[in-house]
Amino acid sequence: MGMQSEWKFTAKDIAEKPDLFMSGHRACAGCAPATVMRLIMKALRGPTIVTQATGCMEVVSTIYPYTSWTVPWLHTAFENAAANASGIEAAIKMLKKKGRIKYEHVDVIAIAGDGGTYDIGIQALSGAVERGHDFLFVLYDNEAYMNTGIQRSGGTPLGASTTTSPAGEVIPGKLEPKKPIADIMVAHEIPYVATASPYYWRDLIIKVRKGLEVEGPAFLHVFAPCPRGWRSDPSKSIELSRLAVETCVFPLWECINGEYQLSAPSKVIAMAPQKKKPVKEYLAVQGRFRHLFTPKNERLIEEIQRITDLRWQKLLKKCGMGREPLNSVF
Repeated sequence: MGMQSEWKFTAKDIAEKPDLFMSGHRACAGCAPATVMRLIMKALRGPTIVTQATGCMEVVSTIYPYTSWTVPWLHTAFENAAANASGIEAAIKMLKKKGRIKYEHVDVIAIAGDGGTYDIGIQALSGAVERGHDFLFVLYDNEAYMNTGIQRSGGTPLGASTTTSPAGEVIPGKLEPKKPIADIMVAHEIPYVATASPYYWRDLIIKVRKGLEVEGPAFLHVFAPCPRGWRSDPSKSIELSRLAVETCVFPLWECINGEYQLSAPSKVIAMAPQKKKPVKEYLAVQGRFRHLFTPKNERLIEEIQRITDLRWQKLLKKCGMGREPLNSVF
C-alpha cells in the first residue's frame, strides 16, 4: 500500500504549523467546510497542488483578485475535479521522468462538495480511481447544492427540506435516503477510503495524511455542516458534527486495502451500545427537519432511525463486530 507508520503530533504542533488555508475568505458564519479546509492543509507533508470543483469553498476562497490558498490551486468545472487531478498527477510523473521535478513527493488533492462528488462529478471520479491515479479526493459533504440555492443532491438525507425537495402538503422533504458514497468508492477496490468529522480534528488530520501517503487513489468523506442550508445555529456546527457521529448518522471508519475498521469515536459506541444517541436528537437541532416533528410526519423520524440502525449494523458486520442485518434499507 505504501502507507508509512502513523504520523505522531500534538495539538501544539498543529497550532504552530503555518496555516495554508488563510482567513479572509467569504464563508458564512459557522461554515464547517471552511474549518475542514484549514484542517486538511494542516496535514500536508510537502509540496502539494490542490484542484477544486465549483462549489461553496471555491467561490468563497478565491473571489478575484484574492485567494485564501497559499499552495498551487486550480479551479475546475463542477464535474471535473477528479479528471483535473488525474491530469496533474500524470504531468508530475512525466516531469519527474524528465528530471524537471526534484521533489520526492508532489501530492495532488482534489476537493469537491456533495454535488461535485455524488452527482455531477461521480463519472470523472470513478474513471480516475479506476485508472489508478495517485491522488487524494476529499468530499466535504454539506448535503445539498448550497452554493446555488440549497437544492437536493444524492448526499441529501431522507426527510430534509431543500428548495427542490420542499417540505409541504405534497412531500415531507426528500423522499430518498442518502447515497452511500464511501461504500461506492470501496467497491472500486482502491487502497484507502475513510470518513471524518471536524469535531474529531485529530482523526481527520491523520486520515488526510494517510490518504496522501498511500500509493494510488484515496478517498476521504468529510461531514461538513452548513448552518445556512441546515437552518442550524452557526455556533453549533462543530457540536453538530459530533452529534452526527454519536447518533451513528455519520460513523467514522477506514477501509484499508478492502479491510474495514472502525475509528476510535465510533468504536467506543460499538463497544458500549448504550452510548449511541437517538437520531431524534440530531434532527431536532436543524430547521431542515422541523416539519418531521409533527403528527403527520412523525413516522419519518422512525424510518430515519431504522435506516440509521440498519446501516450501522451493516458497518459493524463489515468491521467484524456484528451480525448481518436481515432487512434492506427499503
